[in-house]
Amino acid sequence: MKIENTKAQMRKGVLEFCILSILQRGDAYTNEILSSLKDAKLLVVEGTIYPLLTRLKNAGLLSYRWEESKSGPPRKYYELTETGNLFLKELTTTWTDLVEAVALVTSNKPTKK
Repeated sequence: MKIENTKAQMRKGVLEFCILSILQRGDAYTNEILSSLKDAKLLVVEGTIYPLLTRLKNAGLLSYRWEESKSGPPRKYYELTETGNLFLKELTTTWTDLVEAVALVTSNKPTKK
């Protein structure tokens, strides 16, 4: 088993949560989202993000609008829908619970018997 495969799967598992969290800060176009993910060392490529954004949009969690750009073609800006905000709140609660559970399991403290 290769560690890189496991690490990649762990990152993929949180991408939707991270994208929704980025968009909670404000509308963004794809390159801004990619940049935020790369800055966080989530190592995402464009081929990964476009299908994910489409899936989130089709699920009603995101909407988008086109805006003219001064430096090239129009840009597609994504934003959270009301459903997306509610979904993100639920994911945030789940994430907090998961982090606490994993910390408990992976701590070096002896378990109670």
